[in-house]
Amino acid sequence: MTYLLVLLALSLAASSLGWLYFIYFFSIGYGFAISVLSMAILVIFREVMTWPSVLFCLLMFVYGIRLGLFLWLRERMSSSYKKILYQPANTTKKPFWVMLMIWVSCALLYVGQMSPVTFYLSNQCAGLNVSEGWMCAGAVIATLGVLTEVVADAQKSAAKRINAHRFVDTGLYRFVRCPNYFGEILMWTGSSIICFGACCTFVQWIIALLGYVCIIYVMFSGARRLELRQQEVYAKSPEFQSYIRKTPLLIPFVPIYSVAKYTWLKA
Repeated sequence: MTYLLVLLALSLAASSLGWLYFIYFFSIGYGFAISVLSMAILVIFREVMTWPSVLFCLLMFVYGIRLGLFLWLRERMSSSYKKILYQPANTTKKPFWVMLMIWVSCALLYVGQMSPVTFYLSNQCAGLNVSEGWMCAGAVIATLGVLTEVVADAQKSAAKRINAHRFVDTGLYRFVRCPNYFGEILMWTGSSIICFGACCTFVQWIIALLGYVCIIYVMFSGARRLELRQQEVYAKSPEFQSYIRKTPLLIPFVPIYSVAKYTWLKA
């Protein structure tokens, strides 16, 4: 599995932006790491690439670049986001070993997230009878996830330009309070199901599942942070209280309205 070591090295390099400011390990560095890994996979396995796997890698590349640039621009253009990003808890200097652990953990996670397509192509190179149907299905679901995230971000930005001090409950936000996080879950679910057609070994399944479970945890943790922050800002708004009572937090039509009490989701 030499290719995994190559991907880990690239993931470490791309996410090293976190040494400038540790939040970047899992924000801007995350987006750029996914882009770098997707291009690396295209190059490493270029001899066995078919159009579904090429499209999937290109999708991941575009996703990562868009996310990285979106977060970078939002940091510079949104004073409210900058205030959250640079709150005292984030700007406190972290010990070197803590920074190192975060860096390595993030790099491993990003490789794990991209591992399903990696194992699919690796096993194809080894002559195993992989299923292109599962690759197509994964690419379609991942595309729906990316589109959901893009639309959600655009709708929130548009709503905030109209009224920066009001919560967003229009567009996709009518159905779920964190549609961008739901899009992320949908995207990585699409990635993960590729394993069903990849002839994965037990170890490969474990790596892919760990990557998937960890990113789902991160999404729920992010939703919890947003929930707590919104409760502080809009606690006195009857309209907001009505909205959160009837609108699921993270997954549309799944009646999970709050995860605030689950302190184990703190990340």
